[in-house]
Amino acid sequence: MTLLSALVLAVSLGLCLYAYVGYPTLLKAMSLFRRFPKPSAPPEAWPLISISIPVHNEAAVIAETLEHVLALYYPAERRQVLVISDASTDGTDEIVQRFAGRGVELLRLPERRGKTAAENAVRPHLKGDVIINTDASVRIHPAAAKYLVAAFADPSVGVASGCDVSVANLDERSNPGERSYVGYEMWVRELETGVQGIVGASGCLYAIRRDLHMRFMPDGLSRDFGAALLAREHGYRAVTVPAAVCYVPRSFSLQHEYRRKVRTMARGLRTVWYKRRLLSLRRYGLFAWMLWSHKVSRWLTPWTLLAMAAVLAALAPRYWWAAATLALGVGMALVTAIAWLWPEGRPLPRLIALPAYALIGNIAALHAWIRALAGGSHGTAVWEPTRRGITSRSDGQASPRA
Repeated sequence: MTLLSALVLAVSLGLCLYAYVGYPTLLKAMSLFRRFPKPSAPPEAWPLISISIPVHNEAAVIAETLEHVLALYYPAERRQVLVISDASTDGTDEIVQRFAGRGVELLRLPERRGKTAAENAVRPHLKGDVIINTDASVRIHPAAAKYLVAAFADPSVGVASGCDVSVANLDERSNPGERSYVGYEMWVRELETGVQGIVGASGCLYAIRRDLHMRFMPDGLSRDFGAALLAREHGYRAVTVPAAVCYVPRSFSLQHEYRRKVRTMARGLRTVWYKRRLLSLRRYGLFAWMLWSHKVSRWLTPWTLLAMAAVLAALAPRYWWAAATLALGVGMALVTAIAWLWPEGRPLPRLIALPAYALIGNIAALHAWIRALAGGSHGTAVWEPTRRGITSRSDGQASPRA
């Protein structure tokens, strides 16, 4: 085995282990010595909040979503609810208008422009001191809004992100791999919060100070990811709030999840490039390291895995361990192909779902790189909301913590 082959294998394996094991291990160690105080009491007077819900053709779920939002444990007189319709054509607007008597406002965009464009368009209509952004396809715990707002009692907090909890769909067409990944991601964000702050908020539920939300963000980028970057730029932290639970139904199939990941990661790559100065270790120190570790290293991992596969293929005729490792990769590819073709009406077995979800995420990252490097915003600015379905039970449910 040549020195170059050994170097490629070492770098590839090292980056993968660092991104998913080494980084959270370092965070855990650092959290033992670095702690931020948590707000111990709710604010004396609840601030005015604006709840922003961008939608596109969500007629199947928008009524139930609004019922849950209106049932939040937050003073009704201190709450504004706005739905931004991204040129919906399925009757979503008419359903939202039925809630006008209960204080729900509708802003319709005349042409489809995408999620971030919808969030940008609604900014002049927002009245709240704190803006809460959420999606029509999720369910928010009734106490989540109060937990998010309470986080701002710490003057260093600029963004408060909800805690995603993956739950099964009504018809059980769920992906167990997605549940495992979401749980892992929330754990890493809790560790980041204890050290300094998260590098990206949950697109399903997050709150942000008004002055930060009014900052410019190009339509083709990701506002939830960009919110944490904006916060750091202006001297604030972004934190995760474990008690602010948001129930996120899992995708119907691996194909649905793949398209969502490609879209999300392509927007994320463009967003970090737009805010690339935050990657400067000299200027932003600990935050820059966390941004490199949590985001960039994960996005680079698929490229190193490709290089590893090429080296293993070259070494397989001479070394048994290279042949065995390559065979394992081929096996994962076959399992992923089975998962990809699995009928949507049948539950995906866990032994298939977990390796397939891991591999498809890396393939999606490669696809996202190609999209991001191709320029423009085709397929990323104009988003297709993930059709997740309505939940009837939550086998992944976690009780909010005070």
